[in-house]
Amino acid sequence: MVYSEEELLEAKRQIDSTLHKLSETVKTLEGKESPARYKSQITLAKRRIQAFTLAVDLIQRELEQRTT
Repeated sequence: MVYSEEELLEAKRQIDSTLHKLSETVKTLEGKESPARYKSQITLAKRRIQAFTLAVDLIQRELEQRTT
């Protein structure tokens, strides 16, 4: 499927926003009195951060290829 530059930029913006929120969630959960209670939520959030970071990198690569 071919996406327009505008679609890619909006997707990147939305993912960046979600990444920021997930990072704050991890900080909050790790800062709790008993972070071990939240181990599964922390693990899930970190895995999502990795997946979204990969998606942003791929979107960025696609955008860079269009300008070369």
